[in-house]
Amino acid sequence: MNETTTVQERALSILKEFSLAQTELQGKGVILTNGVAGTVAEVHLDDLHGLKVSIEGHEGQWPVSTFKSAETD
Repeated sequence: MNETTTVQERALSILKEFSLAQTELQGKGVILTNGVAGTVAEVHLDDLHGLKVSIEGHEGQWPVSTFKSAETD
């Protein structure tokens, strides 16, 4: 397998996992460590933090590591 194919496969894997994260997180209730609570409006990719989320009704984006699910599965 050549290097280009390996890089392409890794990129596709990242996009697949990002798509799954969007599906799993959008619309879920969350509570951030700073006390902000709400529903995940969007999921974003960030070079520094990986996944970040925006919360409906609140400005900004937060790393996924800063929240806990407000819903029980």
